[in-house]
Amino acid sequence: MTASLFDAHRPQTEGIVPLGEGAAVLRGFAYMQGEALLAQVHAIADAAPFRHLVTPGGHTMSVAMNNCGALGWISDPRGYRYSPTDPLTGNPWPTMPEAFMALARRAAAELGFDDFVPDACLVNRYAPGAKLSMHQDRNERRDTQPIVSVSLGIPAMFRFGGQGRDVKPLDVPLFHGDVVVWGGPSRMNYHGIAPLKEASHPLTERYRFNLTFRTAR
Repeated sequence: MTASLFDAHRPQTEGIVPLGEGAAVLRGFAYMQGEALLAQVHAIADAAPFRHLVTPGGHTMSVAMNNCGALGWISDPRGYRYSPTDPLTGNPWPTMPEAFMALARRAAAELGFDDFVPDACLVNRYAPGAKLSMHQDRNERRDTQPIVSVSLGIPAMFRFGGQGRDVKPLDVPLFHGDVVVWGGPSRMNYHGIAPLKEASHPLTERYRFNLTFRTAR
């Protein structure tokens, strides 16, 4: 992988990169909204601070997280689940911004998922070295609905596998403004993020923010 491929300042281009049936990267789909989306991310963090969750096995995740929407994804020794309240503050999660909802629905519709109405948005904050191990999104009651994932800030390597751990994943670089959608036959595919490389972006400095939209109930 060449250094130029991970140049966070390079011009973004539009286009669709297929990953499988019902799954694709929408290149630069959110690029023009990036600054406005990040302003909302910071407002959400003022009400629901980023934190490093602990897995049921006792591992502290390298990715910092918070949520917005009617439900938020959480993890602790009791397990993975959705909660209407932030366990850190005891308050409901911040309302999902209208711009988030509109972007998620528009991206899902690009792949034919016209009825997508997310009720949860997990916001991940990555620093260089942070990663997300290969996993399936299995905690949603509405797993017939797609996942929409928006990348903001420094680049990352997205790993998209199959529905078994023995399937070799595709490694696809994601840049600021890229959106990944997967649903239908690909909804339960394993996916993850490789450890982030050192980089800087004019809007996020050393961080990457990821918005993951789901219909949880």
